[in-house]
Amino acid sequence: MAEGDATPSNATPSNATARDDAGSLDRGAAPRAPAPGAAGASRPAPASRASRAARGAHGRPRRGGGGRRRGGVGGALRRHPLRAVLGAVAVVVVLVLAAAALWLRIEADPGARGPQTIVTVSPGASVATVTATLGRSGVVGSTLAFRLYLLLHGAPVVEPGGYVLYRHESFAEVRARLAAGPDVFPVTVLAGYTVREVAQAVGTVPGHDGTHFLSLATSGTLRSPYAPAGSTSLEGLLGTGTYIVVPGESDATLLGDMIDRFDTVATRVGLAGGAAARGETPYQAVTVASIVQKEGVYNENIGKVSRVIYNRLARGMPLQMDSTVLYSEGRDGGPVTSADEALDTPYNTYHHAGLTPTPICFPSVASLEAALAPTPGSWLYFVVVSKDGTEAFSDTLAGQEANEALAKSRGLG
Repeated sequence: MAEGDATPSNATPSNATARDDAGSLDRGAAPRAPAPGAAGASRPAPASRASRAARGAHGRPRRGGGGRRRGGVGGALRRHPLRAVLGAVAVVVVLVLAAAALWLRIEADPGARGPQTIVTVSPGASVATVTATLGRSGVVGSTLAFRLYLLLHGAPVVEPGGYVLYRHESFAEVRARLAAGPDVFPVTVLAGYTVREVAQAVGTVPGHDGTHFLSLATSGTLRSPYAPAGSTSLEGLLGTGTYIVVPGESDATLLGDMIDRFDTVATRVGLAGGAAARGETPYQAVTVASIVQKEGVYNENIGKVSRVIYNRLARGMPLQMDSTVLYSEGRDGGPVTSADEALDTPYNTYHHAGLTPTPICFPSVASLEAALAPTPGSWLYFVVVSKDGTEAFSDTLAGQEANEALAKSRGLG
């Protein structure tokens, strides 16, 4: 064929064309489709083995050896960041719980307990209120720790009353003591009480017996320094106020505390010196004070009542005090009839001149002071003329009768 004629169909393509095709494959270019109508157009030419290898199993070019790997620790962290965070949080939680458990154990058992203290639980107090009281009293070092302890072990039902506890006591012991109920009980000795009434109050305390207390208080086993020789009764010689009876405390211990309190008050008001200045014994002054307490009742009356007693004693007149007759009958108040006045007892001051053999009650501090320093005056009589307890005083029997008529008109006679 002459030059310029078409290349025969079985001729080998030129090197340039082969390089171009190979380059196109290497760059990932798609094979060129044959022109329409050309031979072999119905089936694309098969890709070369090298081309398939380059594209990989999914027809995408393989990455070279210099590309970043998807495996390893870094890849795992990138694929699961939440797992790593949760792991770190779990570690922190475990450490916090361990520290909290150690702290709670230390607070719950602080070691040797401290001094005794008394905690009073008010009626209707909540767990939070009781816990706060324990914290203020130093029984528990941490109120938060104690509340957590109760959450774990159960909060007991705490009855109102007093409890003997100890500072820095273990949580287990505190819980057990609260669950057991009150073990501290108050005994109140009011001014005007008799030793028999005090014994009755002591008898209401668990572990104590009123009859035994009364026997002890009238046997002479325990004595007051203000009692005269031969006296066995502590009537009038016990201090007023409230006493806290703790577990294991004996009647003798309680009675001794009452004697000591009276002695303290007597020293404060100058009982011994004041009685001597009036020419009487301390016991006589206490006896006067006890009658003043029963007859005067209110502080505005007691100074004048004390003066009436001393004025009558100075004149040799019987005291004629209803309270002394009532004492001999074991009564505290109420009317005194002619039959009562006729009773033949050492305490009936309608028949016997002078003071009663013993005090007839426990006097208040004000009554003791009134007995030592009565209000100046010449009164010989008195009577209650008002429902508020006000008493009217007179120097004569006629004045007394007028005051009694006034009292009767007011419904007091």
